[in-house]
Amino acid sequence: MAKKVKKRKEIKQKLLHKYRLVILNESTFEEKISFKLSRMNVFVTGSLFIIGLIGFTILLIAFTPLREYIPGYSSTKLKRQATELTYRTDSLVATLNYTNRYLDNIRKVLRGDIENNEINRDSLFDQYKLDPSTIDLTPIREDSLLREQVALEDKYNLFERNINNPGQVLFSPLSGTISQEFNTENKHFAVDVVAPMDSPIKAVANGTVIFAEWTAETGYVIILEHMDGLLSVYKHNGSLNKAQGDVVRSGEVIASAGNTGELTTGPHLHFELWSNGSPIDPLNFIDFK
Repeated sequence: MAKKVKKRKEIKQKLLHKYRLVILNESTFEEKISFKLSRMNVFVTGSLFIIGLIGFTILLIAFTPLREYIPGYSSTKLKRQATELTYRTDSLVATLNYTNRYLDNIRKVLRGDIENNEINRDSLFDQYKLDPSTIDLTPIREDSLLREQVALEDKYNLFERNINNPGQVLFSPLSGTISQEFNTENKHFAVDVVAPMDSPIKAVANGTVIFAEWTAETGYVIILEHMDGLLSVYKHNGSLNKAQGDVVRSGEVIASAGNTGELTTGPHLHFELWSNGSPIDPLNFIDFK
């Protein structure tokens, strides 16, 4: 026990023992600076210096651009740029998908292909079948007023449409004799209108030219895009008066009748109407006489 106490005292004395650090002039041995130190002072001072140096280094790296030189560390600027690039990539992907769908619709119009979606009509009728005995069919005042309003609108519908929203009433592209009508069974999604060579072909409504090129099967073809997803297609033209990107008005001459392409037997216009990717019968909307 006494040995341990003695040993502790010796260690304490060594730690607290004073030493003098003297800086002398080498030539004259004149004392310039002197320090009184102990091992404890040196240990404490060195520890504080190391801790301060570590703290300063951390602050220097955390709040200065030096941190960007540390392997594996990404700067805030790079993170922001990566985020912006991610958003732009998503936007480009969405735009690309929309463009691909749009081009698929154009190809489908040019080829005359449609998807055959089979629907079980009986199952639909059974699903929404109603029992008339459970419904009160007595007309109410609001129903009578609505009927009168609809009848009035139907009476003047053509004129109101033409004044308030020009381009909705479809203009006849060409006057002539119809040689072949719209027939989905034969996959003839158009009407063929026979007309003299170089007869002017007009736009059925306001729109933009989205295709105006030559094709081997249908000759000179021009396609107009109208509002509400409506496309009008004009094939076998003798010449085209408009180019892709041109804006046309209803009734404006866009081409001339011809006999171009492999799938033709004489001067005529092969006219198609497509609504949201599906063909519709032009005779339901246009009088070609």
